[in-house]
This record gives sequence, C-alpha cells and structure tokens, in this order.
Amino acid sequence: MTKIIELIDSYIDRDPAAKGRFETILTSPGLHALAFYKISNFIWSIKLYVIARAISYIGRIITGIEIHPAAKIGSRFFIDHGMGVVIGETAEVGDDVTMYHGVTLGGVSPSEDSASQKDKKRHPTLKNNVVIGSGAQILGPITIGENSKIGSNSVVSKDVEDNKSVVGNPARYTVSTSSGTKKFRAYGLSKGDDSRNAQVLQLEKDNFELSERVKKLEEILKNKL
Repeated sequence: MTKIIELIDSYIDRDPAAKGRFETILTSPGLHALAFYKISNFIWSIKLYVIARAISYIGRIITGIEIHPAAKIGSRFFIDHGMGVVIGETAEVGDDVTMYHGVTLGGVSPSEDSASQKDKKRHPTLKNNVVIGSGAQILGPITIGENSKIGSNSVVSKDVEDNKSVVGNPARYTVSTSSGTKKFRAYGLSKGDDSRNAQVLQLEKDNFELSERVKKLEEILKNKL
C-alpha cells in the first residue's frame, strides 16, 4: 500500500495539472496503464502468456498505452498523457523515469528475419531519472544514462551518456544536465541546462565568429586594393 501511495504522490509532484490523490487515481491514464501492466506482468511470470497478453491488450484499448507484460518497469514511473506510448518486450525502465505521450521504446527492423530476434535483447534500457519528451523514438538495445533528457520527436539509436541532453533526428548531444537537484522539472526544462537556450547561444556564437571572419577578409581585400 505504501508503494501505491508513493506512486500516486509521484504523479502529483510531477504533473502541474494534478490537484490531489483522488483526481489523480481517477483521471491518470499512466496510473491505469501501470495497473494493467502489474497484473499482466505477474501472469506472464507464471507463464500464462496468452492471458497476460490479453490483459495487456485490454489496457491498451482503455488507456492508449501499450506495455508488454515482459517489460521491466522500475518504481515511480510517470507517464504523462500517455496516448500512443509503446514499450516493447525487452525494454527496461529504471526508477523515477518520466515519459510523455507518443514515445516508443522499440526495436530495429523487427520485420526483417524476426525469428532470429526472438529471446534476444532488442529494446532500450532507461536508467534512473530519465525524461523523454513527447514523440521521441528510442530504438534498439541501447542504454539511456541516468538523469538524461531526450527532446521531443528525437530519434535515438545510440547509447546516451549519463547527465546528457539530446535532440534531433538523429539525436545529438546539446548540453550536460543537472543531477544534483531532487526537485522535478516539468517537461524536462531547467534554468541552466535548457537545450533550447544552448542552441540559441551556440547560434549566436557561430554568427559572431562568422562576422569576425568576414571583417578580416574585408580588411585583407581592402589592403590589397
């Protein structure tokens, strides 16, 4: 019971729209999806695979979130909105992970020689305190390091180091993220390590350097003329 209350409170802490426990229990699809997952995961563990998959499928219909019964999910997993989230069979999710809607923890080319991929690790591993923006695609048996942030609509197919932020398709590093604070930052944003700010600063720096180079070239041409 303590773990259930802890999970509900973690949703309240990380969802700016949450007003209290009752509302959160009643209206959070992430919580509902985890409830279906817990049941299907237990049934999967006793090798009643068809029943486990059926329960998982019912959970998908009700919540719009698909979590394979064999996936490994840590404590206080927060799925915000959730519609379109897909978590594959061999995916592993650490503690205090935050995931927004439209995220896929998927494999790579599952339709190609699928028989050879059975019983093999083919989905991502997310370590603790990872934040994944909406629409991000995390593909293959890769590892996303602790405290990392994945930008919205990014496509990640390579390992991400601890305390890093990545964006884009293919995903690339932007800045290091803060790991010292325990306070959750909604949407993965923070004052000092917002990837968007880093991109703007880098663009300004590049423009300044380009402007300086143009000035030097103009001086050289002027002297020669």
